[in-house]
Amino acid sequence: MTLRTLLADDESLARERLKFLLAADPDIGIVSECKNAKEVVAALKASQVDLLFLDIQMPGDNGFEVIEQVGQPHMPLTVFVTAHNEHAVEAFKVRALDYLIKPVEPARLNETLRKVKERLQQQAAFLARQEISSALEVLRLASAAEPRYPERFLARNGNSSSVVFVSDIEWIEAADYYVCLHAGGKKHLLRESIKALENKLNPEKFIRLHRSVIVNLDYVREIHRDGRSEGWVLLSTGERVRLNKAGWHKLLTRNAFL
Repeated sequence: MTLRTLLADDESLARERLKFLLAADPDIGIVSECKNAKEVVAALKASQVDLLFLDIQMPGDNGFEVIEQVGQPHMPLTVFVTAHNEHAVEAFKVRALDYLIKPVEPARLNETLRKVKERLQQQAAFLARQEISSALEVLRLASAAEPRYPERFLARNGNSSSVVFVSDIEWIEAADYYVCLHAGGKKHLLRESIKALENKLNPEKFIRLHRSVIVNLDYVREIHRDGRSEGWVLLSTGERVRLNKAGWHKLLTRNAFL
């Protein structure tokens, strides 16, 4: 990855020396050179810069005022390059990555470039962790927002148990403290009240048509009314299950067959 680098120094010889030294590193790509603070601010606002070598004493505003104008959160990694060492403390207060004294020595510059690359790797790792964390949070929220319905029940029969897939259940019948699951021509007893089971099932698929009956809409073939309050539903299996007035209204209000 090439680091888009900006050199800011009012002395052309200083820029040329720094540019010559940086040419030895294939990861550095110089995209702009500036000779005063105004040009630096304009260049930073105009395009993306990864690394800035910034002189402190320049005509007009100084290097610290550049940071103030651009805003510290929007600054690239910044290395101060100056002939004076009295500004070092202030430089690190504005989170400069390093502080080089002119004339810059090759070994010292290489040390700075190592710091630059380490910092960028740390930032990339942090962003990757943030992206993973954000993606997991989105999945968690999506999972929490969507109601989860059981896909199977375990029905006990003496010393054995049967796995009953919810999609195979044609209808459910209350039987005292149990419910009877009708699935594939077989009956399976489940120790559960019909009301509790109704609350667990997907209401888009299962509707309670009678105080003792829940039906899977996928198996409903005909609906018959006997007067105002009672009726029955014919299933694809040929079985008839009871339907009361409340169940009839549920079928209508939920648009079950539209």
